[in-house]
Amino acid sequence: MYVYFSCASTCNFFLQFYFSAADCNQMKGPHGSVTKKYEDINQILLFLLILTVCVILYNKVHKMPPVILKNESVDLEGPEEMEDEIPVVICAAAGRMGAAIAAINSIYSNTDSNVLFYVVGLKNGIPHIRKWIENSILKDIKFKIVEFNPMVLKGKMRPDAARPELLQPLNFVRFYLPLLIHEHEKVIYLDDDVIVQGDIQDLYDTKLARGHAAAFSDDCDLPSTHEMVRSVGMQNTYMGFLDYRKQTIRDLGVSPSTCSFNPGVIVANMTEWKHQRITKQLEKWMQKNVEENLYSSTLAGGVATSPMLIVFHGKYSAINPLWHIRHLGWSPDTRYSEHFLHDAKLLHWNGRYKPWDYPSVHTDLWEKWFIPDPSGTFKLIRPNS
Repeated sequence: MYVYFSCASTCNFFLQFYFSAADCNQMKGPHGSVTKKYEDINQILLFLLILTVCVILYNKVHKMPPVILKNESVDLEGPEEMEDEIPVVICAAAGRMGAAIAAINSIYSNTDSNVLFYVVGLKNGIPHIRKWIENSILKDIKFKIVEFNPMVLKGKMRPDAARPELLQPLNFVRFYLPLLIHEHEKVIYLDDDVIVQGDIQDLYDTKLARGHAAAFSDDCDLPSTHEMVRSVGMQNTYMGFLDYRKQTIRDLGVSPSTCSFNPGVIVANMTEWKHQRITKQLEKWMQKNVEENLYSSTLAGGVATSPMLIVFHGKYSAINPLWHIRHLGWSPDTRYSEHFLHDAKLLHWNGRYKPWDYPSVHTDLWEKWFIPDPSGTFKLIRPNS
């Protein structure tokens, strides 16, 4: 406040000096037209000088970093602090909120970085997830609860009985990142069925090539996962996600043998995302699927991966393979080696067999980060439960 008063007082002093000088000139007798012209010019120059000084003082004041009080909310942080934040988006869906809690706990416990969690939920589930966070060891994390309005999906999803869980609205939050997150240039999106074993700063530092709106993990990137892919019959090419019998898909000119990617872990550039109108493109392909049934959950990837494969084909950067070890939820029997999992930075139980459910594999690596629900609503399903 002192700086603002100083600026105002200084400008006021100069202006009073100027007007006093002008009054004095008016009180003097006439000294001829030439003298009066010089006086008028001097007054104009003096006024411009005073105006310049005031502008300089004003600019200096407004470029000073704002002072933040201890009790102010996270929304009032200065620009420098905002740049240091790592925004992480995780969905908290009803019936699987324990997954989001475990993921958040694993991230928070393995980094010293300034992480801001955006926990996205539907209206009726928000009080539950907020209470869970605020009444557990996570009470000190920085987080914002974001409500997702499922009405944005109206008319864009084709009913599918094969895997109805894939049609849950929160599966499509990743399509709308710029509409949910406004303050950040770079954002990490994570599926809820992940555990982070590395420092999230390393993932955030992923370099995105010029013109790329996002980075993903290629499904062909890790030879160590190929044996599991073959053993359980998974697809890791576009053929497994898109219906190449449809002319619209063939017109894309994308080879069906092209390696797919997994959008369960995304590092996104919000400026490029908005500039390229990625959300609108994704919505267009959702609408086309409603009209032409171009992909469905009977195929490998369901309904959220397929439009991303189309929109981002040939236009994405790569995430370090160790930052997305996936397919842990694809089979209740097939397991990775303990050594391989120890080196992994992020584990993803994509597939039907989730680590909070039964049967599932490598549940010990997930359960060590799980925090029991204070309300007792969410419970782990185990053989002896």
